[in-house]
Amino acid sequence: MASMRVAVVQLRSGRDPGRNLETVERLVRAAAAAGATYIQTPEMTNLLERDRAALAATLRPEADDGFVALGVALARQLSITLHFGSLALRRDDGRIANRALVFGSDGEVIGRYDKIHMFDVDLAHGESWRESDTYVPGDLAVLADTPAFRLGLGICYDVRFPHLFRAYAHAGAEVLSAPAAFTRQTGEAHWHVLQRARAIENGAFVISAGQGGHHEDGRDTFGHSLVVDPWGGIVAELDHEEPGFVVADIDPAAAGEARRSIPSLRNERRFALVEPT
Repeated sequence: MASMRVAVVQLRSGRDPGRNLETVERLVRAAAAAGATYIQTPEMTNLLERDRAALAATLRPEADDGFVALGVALARQLSITLHFGSLALRRDDGRIANRALVFGSDGEVIGRYDKIHMFDVDLAHGESWRESDTYVPGDLAVLADTPAFRLGLGICYDVRFPHLFRAYAHAGAEVLSAPAAFTRQTGEAHWHVLQRARAIENGAFVISAGQGGHHEDGRDTFGHSLVVDPWGGIVAELDHEEPGFVVADIDPAAAGEARRSIPSLRNERRFALVEPT
């Protein structure tokens, strides 16, 4: 089997995109120097800002965004596949997208995915979120073909919707992703089990970079960026909330081996639901 090196970059993005950009560039370059040829950053790589007016005033369209230009440049210079877990970007209609971008080693975008599932929840202790008040949900599941594997794109809350990742597995994805800005409260309860469940049930690697720590806009995120193998084993993790990166050597062929051992994709059957009368 042929292994390759991947990396997850953990951030604590603040309100200043320029300062965030400097951190991202430094950590991506360090991960590439450590041998990673696929590097992933978290959700909201460019900034975390709860105030909708302040967020809208800061954002640019994809074609004019400094992080997009950085992604193109770094992917080319370092000859890597660079996956920005998501950026907040202004759409052509003036509204806001929570968008993942995957850059090939030539700098071209090989995957563009807008987060489908909006985090509209009321948590314990008064914590409340309404992403749909700020972002326009996507309606397309997206696969990206990297030189080493087929990648299924998700973002954060998407990880709680197994059918999305099942569709990617049926379409041949060896690697699934859910880069995130998981709240500390939900992360402590669910982060690891959700990542491992998506890996086990689909016989796929799951690679998910996270935001971590206390942010300038007042939120607290869980961190614990990780790489999970197709049997649900954690092969690499930043087991804290601090910015940094970790690398892992993976063999995409292990996904096929797991699916041959536990052929749940092949054994899956359609069924009808009988409700009480």
